[in-house]
Amino acid sequence: MRERRERPDRPGARTPPPPGNPLAGHLPAPQTPTCTMAVSAPLRDCQAWKDAGLPLSASSNEACRLFDATLTQYVKWTNDQSLGGIEGCLSKLKAADPTFAMGHAIANGLVLIGTGRSVRLDKELDLAVKTMVEISKTQPLTQRERLHVSAVETFAKGNFPRACELWEEILRDHPTDMLALKFSHDAYFYLGYQEQMRDSVARVYPFWTPDIPLSSYVKGIYSFGLMETNFYDRAEKLAKEALSINPTDAWSVHTVAHIHEMRAEVQDGLEFMRHSETHWKDSDMLACHNYWHWALYLIEKGEYEAALTICDDHILPSLQASGAMLDVVDSCSILYRLQMEGVPVGERWQDVLSVTQKHSRDHILLFNDAHFLMASLGARDPQTTQELLTTLQDASESPGENCQHLLAHDVGLPLCQALVEAQNGNPDRVVELLLPIRYRLVQIGGSNAQRDVFNQLLIHAALNCSSGIHKNVARSLLMERDALKPNSPLTERLIRKAAAVHLLQ
Repeated sequence: MRERRERPDRPGARTPPPPGNPLAGHLPAPQTPTCTMAVSAPLRDCQAWKDAGLPLSASSNEACRLFDATLTQYVKWTNDQSLGGIEGCLSKLKAADPTFAMGHAIANGLVLIGTGRSVRLDKELDLAVKTMVEISKTQPLTQRERLHVSAVETFAKGNFPRACELWEEILRDHPTDMLALKFSHDAYFYLGYQEQMRDSVARVYPFWTPDIPLSSYVKGIYSFGLMETNFYDRAEKLAKEALSINPTDAWSVHTVAHIHEMRAEVQDGLEFMRHSETHWKDSDMLACHNYWHWALYLIEKGEYEAALTICDDHILPSLQASGAMLDVVDSCSILYRLQMEGVPVGERWQDVLSVTQKHSRDHILLFNDAHFLMASLGARDPQTTQELLTTLQDASESPGENCQHLLAHDVGLPLCQALVEAQNGNPDRVVELLLPIRYRLVQIGGSNAQRDVFNQLLIHAALNCSSGIHKNVARSLLMERDALKPNSPLTERLIRKAAAVHLLQ
């Protein structure tokens, strides 16, 4: 057993909106909520979907209701056991109507958007996508449904930008199609398309009136895009509106956590997470990530033991239970940040490697690849490290239409090599690799907060360089960071380290 110390901040165990709306008077604007409790809408049957302007070509009311149940859980980031969980709903959905094209589209889309499996390596998934396409050709589907099938098929090929174009085509005619909105939002996130992620929601937001099921969650989705494009005040307002309707909206909690992180409002962030924990801790698909944000505040403060406690009590157990990619990157990121701060993390990398090792050949997201590499380097497994690097090189040489493989040569491989050089104690080489691509790293996706681990790596490397030129890089980067986050305790620690080696004179 690892020794754990109680800390006061430890959790309980275990486009910006336009100045005027040009469509005012023509579209019903979403109302500011006055209630504090969300009312669960009944699951929609075939007629209800038709009445909503989103008809489903299904032979069974039960299949339509199960489609709604699956979509609802995806939006809420929670496997609701009263509904049977996502897997349970999808299993029943398939049994209720085996040829329901949109049932196949949501099932395959959810697997693909999770980025833990690819048609390139997974024959079962490849067959499922091909079956979906074949079924769609045998039925008189609506144009909207055909676009959904095509978008999922295109995403499966790794052409995320084109998949987003197809989902946007749906949203232009059907702005309340939540599946198109969510899938495109997640795909934009993977692409690092921050403005598109924001504006995609801005275009449909006025259509989401309070009577539409899941409408309050659109506030949280929109708020995240606003936050990632630095409209913090507007983002916070929307996220808190969503939380006033439904305090268990873990995604809106997550947006507020990001805002405090980006503003270096450490104590406010800690208090917010502590006071809201009971509402989001049971959101099994996002709770781990919210605890990750909690741990970031603690690292920022230099309370490393408390951050390790969160890692041990929440993040690593969630990883072992789920194997989900978000839990993987959270685990790798938190351990890597602690390691850069000089904190021994013991055998924890071995626990992470047991999950990441089987994904070394996936190459679905470069963002994921970099985190898998952290695990194999941390666990000192050269064979897995080499397997990842070699197969990524191979993928970059035959990219086809896969957007991640196209980006691998110029961005993904230099980033991975920088991680290797850091592990090998070559800080000058880390700077040479990272500095030219630092403004392109957004293209590997993830949030600003998540990618900050690479900014920190670059600063730490520059501080430890033997070259005088690279030491000046450290000074420049610290001045830049201090201007963006002037109240950051972590930045202040790095500045003190720079001063100790006479970089700030």
